[in-house]
Amino acid sequence: MADPLHRTLSQSLPLNDIASALAESGWGIFNGVLPWPLTLRLQERALAIRSYERAGIGREQDHRLNAFVRRDRVTWVEGTDPAERDWLTWAEGLRVYLNRSLMLGLTGFESHFAHYPAGAFYRKHLDAFRGQSNRVISLVFYLNPAWAPGDGGELALFDASGLELGRFPPTLGTLAIYLSEEFPHEVLPTGVDRFSLTGWFRCRAELPLNNL
Repeated sequence: MADPLHRTLSQSLPLNDIASALAESGWGIFNGVLPWPLTLRLQERALAIRSYERAGIGREQDHRLNAFVRRDRVTWVEGTDPAERDWLTWAEGLRVYLNRSLMLGLTGFESHFAHYPAGAFYRKHLDAFRGQSNRVISLVFYLNPAWAPGDGGELALFDASGLELGRFPPTLGTLAIYLSEEFPHEVLPTGVDRFSLTGWFRCRAELPLNNL
């Protein structure tokens, strides 16, 4: 039997809506998917972190910093803070549900807080690494109250042909979710500090993929 916290977080999510959006179109934007008190605690946690480091591109031996591509700063979620642990519990409930409803074979989850200082951006890209593709679903949970149209920092999402599907402001409590390898996206330049939680559901990559 699930513990009370797990049941509470799961019941706060439109799980069927999220699964349906992924099955039908491969992406979705949702508001109010986490309990509001947890949303506020995650926002407080993002503001309290003092260990943000410049984010790079690539992984392991291919990892490098590139200010032309991205200028955000990140810190990985380790679960040492109560709000982080509740976030990971939320993600685990979603992983189990998506596996049951869509049979995706998701085996793990990784996540980091992201801070975009004024002027920062992340140019158009896919959430996949060269030679290996085991990120299946990407999600971004936004932590910015009172976001104004002139603040910038929108998520621009594209289909595989390059058609722009929309630009979505990073307002507090909004969740963006999409198939990692099918939807190029970018973070447009922000005019003010911008905070979010980014995560990826993974599966085991048994063989390298040479076409990335």
